[in-house]
Amino acid sequence: MTALATWRGAGLPALVLRRVLAVPVVLLALATCVFVAMRLIPGAPAAALAANGSNGLTTDQIAQNEQRIAEALGLDRPWYAQYLDYLGDLARLDLGTSFFGGNSVVGLLAAALPATIELTVAAMLVAVLIGGVTGLVAAVRKDTWIDTAVRAVGTVSFSLPWFALGVLGIVVFGVQLGWLPVLGRLPSSLDYVPTTNLVLLDAILQDRPELVGPWLAHLVLPATTLALSMAGYITRIVRASVLEVLGDDFVRTARMKGLSEGRILRRHVLRNSALPIVTVLGLQFGSLLGGAVITEAVFSYPGVGGLLVSGVNQLDYPVVQGAALAIAVLFTLVNLAVDLGYLLLDPRLRKG
Repeated sequence: MTALATWRGAGLPALVLRRVLAVPVVLLALATCVFVAMRLIPGAPAAALAANGSNGLTTDQIAQNEQRIAEALGLDRPWYAQYLDYLGDLARLDLGTSFFGGNSVVGLLAAALPATIELTVAAMLVAVLIGGVTGLVAAVRKDTWIDTAVRAVGTVSFSLPWFALGVLGIVVFGVQLGWLPVLGRLPSSLDYVPTTNLVLLDAILQDRPELVGPWLAHLVLPATTLALSMAGYITRIVRASVLEVLGDDFVRTARMKGLSEGRILRRHVLRNSALPIVTVLGLQFGSLLGGAVITEAVFSYPGVGGLLVSGVNQLDYPVVQGAALAIAVLFTLVNLAVDLGYLLLDPRLRKG
Protein backbone atom coordinates (compact mmCIF):
# COMPACT_ATOMS: atom_id res chain seq x y z
CA MET A 1 0.00 0.00 0.00
CA THR A 2 2.86 2.35 0.82
CA ALA A 3 4.57 1.57 -2.49
CA LEU A 4 1.33 2.24 -4.39
CA ALA A 5 0.84 5.53 -2.57
CA THR A 6 4.42 6.50 -3.33
CA TRP A 7 3.90 5.63 -7.00
CA ARG A 8 0.71 7.68 -7.21
CA GLY A 9 2.21 10.57 -5.35
CA ALA A 10 5.37 10.70 -7.38
CA GLY A 11 3.73 13.14 -9.75
CA LEU A 12 5.17 13.86 -13.16
CA PRO A 13 8.17 11.45 -13.10
CA ALA A 14 5.94 8.45 -12.35
CA LEU A 15 3.45 9.42 -15.03
CA VAL A 16 6.24 9.87 -17.56
CA LEU A 17 7.67 6.48 -16.60
CA ARG A 18 4.30 4.79 -17.06
CA ARG A 19 3.91 6.34 -20.51
CA VAL A 20 7.40 5.24 -21.53
CA LEU A 21 6.97 1.70 -20.21
CA ALA A 22 3.78 1.33 -22.23
CA VAL A 23 5.62 1.89 -25.53
CA PRO A 24 7.33 -1.54 -25.84
CA VAL A 25 4.11 -3.28 -24.80
CA VAL A 26 2.17 -1.54 -27.58
CA LEU A 27 4.85 -2.31 -30.15
CA LEU A 28 5.01 -5.97 -29.11
CA ALA A 29 1.22 -6.30 -29.46
CA LEU A 30 1.27 -4.73 -32.91
CA ALA A 31 4.23 -6.82 -34.07
CA THR A 32 2.37 -9.95 -32.95
CA CYS A 33 -0.82 -8.93 -34.76
CA VAL A 34 1.05 -8.23 -38.00
CA PHE A 35 2.98 -11.51 -37.74
CA VAL A 36 -0.25 -13.50 -37.35
CA ALA A 37 -2.20 -11.51 -39.97
CA MET A 38 0.42 -12.06 -42.67
CA ARG A 39 0.36 -15.81 -42.14
CA LEU A 40 -3.42 -15.88 -42.37
CA ILE A 41 -3.38 -14.35 -45.85
CA PRO A 42 -3.96 -17.01 -48.52
CA GLY A 43 -0.85 -17.98 -50.46
CA ALA A 44 2.77 -18.72 -49.61
CA PRO A 45 5.90 -16.69 -50.33
CA ALA A 46 7.85 -19.85 -51.19
CA ALA A 47 5.31 -20.74 -53.87
CA ALA A 48 5.54 -17.25 -55.40
CA LEU A 49 9.33 -17.39 -55.40
CA ALA A 50 9.37 -20.89 -56.89
CA ALA A 51 7.02 -19.78 -59.66
CA ASN A 52 9.49 -17.09 -60.78
CA GLY A 53 11.56 -18.42 -63.62
CA SER A 54 9.76 -21.75 -63.60
CA ASN A 55 9.27 -21.92 -67.37
CA GLY A 56 10.17 -25.36 -68.65
CA LEU A 57 10.06 -26.98 -65.22
CA THR A 58 7.71 -29.78 -64.34
CA THR A 59 5.20 -29.56 -61.53
CA ASP A 60 7.34 -31.82 -59.38
CA GLN A 61 10.41 -29.68 -59.96
CA ILE A 62 8.51 -26.54 -59.01
CA ALA A 63 7.23 -28.25 -55.86
CA GLN A 64 10.77 -29.30 -54.97
CA ASN A 65 12.01 -25.74 -55.48
CA GLU A 66 9.19 -24.46 -53.28
CA GLN A 67 10.17 -26.89 -50.53
CA ARG A 68 13.84 -25.88 -50.72
CA ILE A 69 12.93 -22.18 -50.60
CA ALA A 70 10.60 -22.70 -47.63
CA GLU A 71 13.37 -24.54 -45.77
CA ALA A 72 15.93 -21.83 -46.61
CA LEU A 73 13.59 -19.09 -45.36
CA GLY A 74 12.50 -21.05 -42.30
CA LEU A 75 8.87 -21.04 -43.44
CA ASP A 76 8.55 -24.81 -43.10
CA ARG A 77 8.82 -24.53 -39.32
CA PRO A 78 5.81 -24.23 -36.99
CA TRP A 79 4.36 -20.77 -36.41
CA TYR A 80 5.44 -20.63 -32.81
CA ALA A 81 9.06 -21.33 -33.79
CA GLN A 82 8.94 -18.63 -36.47
CA TYR A 83 7.39 -16.24 -33.96
CA LEU A 84 10.09 -16.88 -31.36
CA ASP A 85 12.76 -16.32 -34.01
CA TYR A 86 11.01 -13.10 -35.02
CA LEU A 87 10.97 -11.83 -31.43
CA GLY A 88 14.64 -12.73 -31.04
CA ASP A 89 15.49 -10.77 -34.18
CA LEU A 90 13.46 -7.79 -32.93
CA ALA A 91 15.35 -7.85 -29.65
CA ARG A 92 18.55 -7.48 -31.69
CA LEU A 93 16.92 -4.76 -33.84
CA ASP A 94 17.22 -7.08 -36.82
CA LEU A 95 14.21 -6.75 -39.15
CA GLY A 96 15.49 -9.37 -41.59
CA THR A 97 15.82 -9.23 -45.37
CA SER A 98 13.25 -9.08 -48.13
CA PHE A 99 12.20 -12.42 -49.60
CA PHE A 100 12.19 -10.76 -53.03
CA GLY A 101 15.59 -9.24 -53.78
CA GLY A 102 17.32 -10.00 -50.50
CA ASN A 103 17.57 -6.33 -49.50
CA SER A 104 17.88 -5.44 -45.84
CA VAL A 105 14.53 -4.28 -44.45
CA VAL A 106 16.34 -1.70 -42.34
CA GLY A 107 17.93 -0.33 -45.51
CA LEU A 108 14.60 -0.23 -47.32
CA LEU A 109 13.00 1.61 -44.40
CA ALA A 110 15.92 4.04 -44.17
CA ALA A 111 15.28 4.97 -47.80
CA ALA A 112 11.48 5.14 -47.53
CA LEU A 113 10.82 6.52 -44.04
CA PRO A 114 12.09 10.08 -44.68
CA ALA A 115 9.64 10.47 -47.57
CA THR A 116 6.72 9.38 -45.38
CA ILE A 117 7.82 11.72 -42.58
CA GLU A 118 8.01 14.62 -45.04
CA LEU A 119 4.56 13.85 -46.40
CA THR A 120 2.95 13.41 -42.99
CA VAL A 121 4.50 16.52 -41.43
CA ALA A 122 3.56 18.64 -44.45
CA ALA A 123 -0.01 17.32 -44.32
CA MET A 124 -0.18 18.01 -40.58
CA LEU A 125 0.97 21.61 -41.04
CA VAL A 126 -1.55 22.25 -43.81
CA ALA A 127 -4.36 20.60 -41.84
CA VAL A 128 -3.58 22.57 -38.67
CA LEU A 129 -3.42 25.83 -40.60
CA ILE A 130 -6.70 25.26 -42.43
CA GLY A 131 -8.57 23.60 -39.57
CA GLY A 132 -7.32 26.01 -36.92
CA VAL A 133 -8.23 29.14 -38.84
CA THR A 134 -11.63 27.90 -40.02
CA GLY A 135 -12.53 26.50 -36.59
CA LEU A 136 -11.64 29.77 -34.88
CA VAL A 137 -13.59 31.81 -37.43
CA ALA A 138 -16.62 29.52 -37.08
CA ALA A 139 -16.54 29.84 -33.29
CA VAL A 140 -16.20 33.63 -33.33
CA ARG A 141 -19.00 33.90 -35.94
CA LYS A 142 -21.23 31.35 -34.25
CA ASP A 143 -24.72 30.86 -35.74
CA THR A 144 -23.98 33.06 -38.76
CA TRP A 145 -23.86 32.01 -42.40
CA ILE A 146 -20.07 31.86 -42.09
CA ASP A 147 -20.33 29.33 -39.28
CA THR A 148 -22.82 27.25 -41.26
CA ALA A 149 -20.69 27.31 -44.41
CA VAL A 150 -17.48 26.39 -42.55
CA ARG A 151 -19.13 23.48 -40.78
CA ALA A 152 -20.68 22.20 -44.01
CA VAL A 153 -17.40 22.31 -45.91
CA GLY A 154 -15.58 20.73 -42.96
CA THR A 155 -18.09 17.88 -42.80
CA VAL A 156 -17.79 17.21 -46.53
CA SER A 157 -13.97 17.24 -46.49
CA PHE A 158 -13.90 14.98 -43.43
CA SER A 159 -16.29 12.52 -45.05
CA LEU A 160 -14.41 12.10 -48.33
CA PRO A 161 -11.97 9.16 -48.42
CA TRP A 162 -8.32 9.81 -49.15
CA PHE A 163 -8.20 7.85 -52.38
CA ALA A 164 -11.19 9.78 -53.77
CA LEU A 165 -9.57 13.12 -52.95
CA GLY A 166 -6.30 11.89 -54.46
CA VAL A 167 -7.87 10.76 -57.72
CA LEU A 168 -9.86 14.01 -57.92
CA GLY A 169 -6.69 16.06 -57.42
CA ILE A 170 -4.85 14.08 -60.09
CA VAL A 171 -7.66 14.51 -62.62
CA VAL A 172 -8.23 18.22 -61.99
CA PHE A 173 -4.81 19.67 -61.18
CA GLY A 174 -2.58 17.11 -62.86
CA VAL A 175 -4.41 16.05 -66.03
CA GLN A 176 -6.92 18.77 -66.93
CA LEU A 177 -5.11 21.89 -65.70
CA GLY A 178 -1.58 20.49 -65.79
CA TRP A 179 -0.51 22.67 -62.87
CA LEU A 180 1.13 20.03 -60.70
CA PRO A 181 3.04 16.76 -61.12
CA VAL A 182 1.10 13.75 -59.91
CA LEU A 183 3.63 10.94 -59.58
CA GLY A 184 6.79 10.47 -57.57
CA ARG A 185 8.74 12.69 -55.23
CA LEU A 186 11.17 14.41 -57.58
CA PRO A 187 11.47 14.62 -61.39
CA SER A 188 13.39 11.69 -62.86
CA SER A 189 15.54 14.16 -64.80
CA LEU A 190 16.86 15.67 -61.55
CA ASP A 191 20.14 14.18 -60.33
CA TYR A 192 19.66 13.64 -56.60
CA VAL A 193 21.95 11.55 -54.39
CA PRO A 194 20.46 11.52 -50.86
CA THR A 195 22.47 12.39 -47.80
CA THR A 196 19.66 12.15 -45.24
CA ASN A 197 16.91 11.48 -47.84
CA LEU A 198 15.02 14.46 -46.41
CA VAL A 199 14.98 16.60 -49.53
CA LEU A 200 14.74 20.00 -47.84
CA LEU A 201 17.57 19.16 -45.44
CA ASP A 202 19.67 17.71 -48.26
CA ALA A 203 19.09 20.85 -50.33
CA ILE A 204 20.65 22.84 -47.48
CA LEU A 205 23.48 20.39 -46.75
CA GLN A 206 24.37 19.94 -50.42
CA ASP A 207 23.82 23.62 -51.29
CA ARG A 208 21.30 22.68 -53.98
CA PRO A 209 18.38 25.13 -53.82
CA GLU A 210 17.15 23.85 -57.20
CA LEU A 211 15.81 20.75 -55.40
CA VAL A 212 13.28 22.68 -53.33
CA GLY A 213 10.92 23.87 -56.07
CA PRO A 214 10.38 20.49 -57.79
CA TRP A 215 10.13 18.77 -54.40
CA LEU A 216 7.40 21.15 -53.22
CA ALA A 217 5.55 20.79 -56.53
CA HIS A 218 5.47 17.01 -56.13
CA LEU A 219 4.52 17.31 -52.45
CA VAL A 220 1.53 19.65 -52.86
CA LEU A 221 -1.08 17.19 -54.12
CA PRO A 222 -0.41 14.21 -51.80
CA ALA A 223 0.04 16.46 -48.74
CA THR A 224 -3.14 18.43 -49.50
CA THR A 225 -5.04 15.20 -50.12
CA LEU A 226 -4.08 13.96 -46.67
CA ALA A 227 -4.63 17.35 -45.03
CA LEU A 228 -8.13 18.13 -46.31
CA SER A 229 -9.82 15.21 -44.62
CA MET A 230 -8.06 15.89 -41.33
CA ALA A 231 -8.67 19.65 -41.59
CA GLY A 232 -12.42 19.12 -41.51
CA TYR A 233 -12.13 17.22 -38.25
CA ILE A 234 -9.79 19.80 -36.72
CA THR A 235 -12.27 22.53 -37.67
CA ARG A 236 -14.98 20.88 -35.63
CA ILE A 237 -12.71 20.26 -32.64
CA VAL A 238 -11.30 23.80 -32.62
CA ARG A 239 -14.76 25.31 -32.94
CA ALA A 240 -16.17 23.24 -30.08
CA SER A 241 -13.17 23.87 -27.83
CA VAL A 242 -13.12 27.63 -28.45
CA LEU A 243 -16.87 27.92 -27.89
CA GLU A 244 -16.56 26.07 -24.59
CA VAL A 245 -13.87 28.45 -23.36
CA LEU A 246 -15.76 31.51 -24.62
CA GLY A 247 -18.58 30.58 -22.25
CA ASP A 248 -16.36 30.44 -19.15
CA ASP A 249 -16.55 33.00 -16.38
CA PHE A 250 -13.00 34.31 -16.81
CA VAL A 251 -13.80 35.33 -20.40
CA ARG A 252 -16.84 37.30 -19.26
CA THR A 253 -14.70 38.89 -16.57
CA ALA A 254 -12.10 39.88 -19.18
CA ARG A 255 -14.83 41.51 -21.28
CA MET A 256 -16.10 43.41 -18.25
CA LYS A 257 -12.58 44.75 -17.74
CA GLY A 258 -12.73 46.22 -21.24
CA LEU A 259 -10.25 43.92 -22.98
CA SER A 260 -10.63 43.76 -26.74
CA GLU A 261 -11.94 40.56 -28.36
CA GLY A 262 -8.62 40.04 -30.11
CA ARG A 263 -6.69 40.26 -26.85
CA ILE A 264 -9.14 37.93 -25.12
CA LEU A 265 -8.72 35.39 -27.90
CA ARG A 266 -4.92 35.57 -27.85
CA ARG A 267 -4.33 35.66 -24.09
CA HIS A 268 -7.17 33.57 -22.70
CA VAL A 269 -9.22 31.61 -25.22
CA LEU A 270 -6.53 30.09 -27.43
CA ARG A 271 -4.35 29.06 -24.51
CA ASN A 272 -7.14 27.39 -22.55
CA SER A 273 -8.66 25.67 -25.57
CA ALA A 274 -5.31 24.21 -26.66
CA LEU A 275 -5.33 21.08 -24.47
CA PRO A 276 -8.06 19.08 -26.23
CA ILE A 277 -6.78 20.29 -29.59
CA VAL A 278 -3.25 19.04 -28.86
CA THR A 279 -4.63 15.64 -27.87
CA VAL A 280 -6.65 15.39 -31.08
CA LEU A 281 -3.64 16.34 -33.18
CA GLY A 282 -1.61 13.53 -31.65
CA LEU A 283 -4.32 10.99 -32.39
CA GLN A 284 -4.86 12.32 -35.90
CA PHE A 285 -1.16 11.98 -36.65
CA GLY A 286 -1.75 8.24 -36.52
CA SER A 287 -4.62 8.64 -38.98
CA LEU A 288 -2.32 10.57 -41.28
CA LEU A 289 0.21 7.75 -41.18
CA GLY A 290 -2.54 5.31 -42.10
CA GLY A 291 -3.75 7.62 -44.84
CA ALA A 292 -0.20 7.97 -46.12
CA VAL A 293 -0.27 4.29 -47.08
CA ILE A 294 -3.22 4.92 -49.42
CA THR A 295 -1.99 8.30 -50.62
CA GLU A 296 1.49 7.04 -51.44
CA ALA A 297 -0.04 4.23 -53.49
CA VAL A 298 -2.26 6.69 -55.42
CA PHE A 299 0.59 9.12 -56.17
CA SER A 300 3.38 6.51 -56.50
CA TYR A 301 5.13 8.31 -53.66
CA PRO A 302 8.22 6.35 -52.54
CA GLY A 303 7.47 6.06 -48.83
CA VAL A 304 6.79 3.37 -46.27
CA GLY A 305 3.22 3.06 -47.56
CA GLY A 306 4.49 1.92 -50.94
CA LEU A 307 6.73 -0.65 -49.24
CA LEU A 308 3.80 -1.90 -47.20
CA VAL A 309 1.47 -2.29 -50.19
CA SER A 310 4.06 -4.05 -52.35
CA GLY A 311 5.02 -6.27 -49.42
CA VAL A 312 1.43 -7.36 -48.86
CA ASN A 313 0.94 -8.04 -52.58
CA GLN A 314 4.08 -10.20 -52.68
CA LEU A 315 3.56 -11.79 -49.25
CA ASP A 316 6.98 -10.43 -48.32
CA TYR A 317 6.69 -11.03 -44.57
CA PRO A 318 9.83 -9.18 -43.39
CA VAL A 319 9.02 -6.06 -45.41
CA VAL A 320 5.42 -5.89 -44.20
CA GLN A 321 6.41 -6.55 -40.59
CA GLY A 322 9.16 -3.94 -40.75
CA ALA A 323 7.02 -1.29 -42.46
CA ALA A 324 4.11 -1.79 -40.06
CA LEU A 325 6.47 -1.62 -37.10
CA ALA A 326 8.06 1.59 -38.41
CA ILE A 327 4.64 3.24 -38.74
CA ALA A 328 3.72 2.01 -35.26
CA VAL A 329 6.93 3.41 -33.77
CA LEU A 330 6.25 6.82 -35.30
CA PHE A 331 2.65 6.80 -34.10
CA THR A 332 3.60 5.65 -30.60
CA LEU A 333 6.38 8.20 -30.21
CA VAL A 334 4.14 11.05 -31.35
CA ASN A 335 1.42 10.01 -28.93
CA LEU A 336 3.99 9.71 -26.16
CA ALA A 337 5.15 13.25 -26.92
CA VAL A 338 1.53 14.45 -26.86
CA ASP A 339 0.89 12.73 -23.53
CA LEU A 340 3.97 14.30 -22.00
CA GLY A 341 3.08 17.68 -23.45
CA TYR A 342 -0.42 17.35 -22.00
CA LEU A 343 1.04 16.61 -18.58
CA LEU A 344 3.25 19.67 -18.79
CA LEU A 345 0.43 21.93 -19.97
CA ASP A 346 -2.15 20.80 -17.41
CA PRO A 347 -0.84 20.70 -13.83
CA ARG A 348 -4.03 19.00 -12.62
CA LEU A 349 -2.96 15.77 -14.35
CA ARG A 350 0.27 15.67 -12.40
CA LYS A 351 -1.47 15.29 -9.06
CA GLY A 352 -1.51 11.83 -7.52
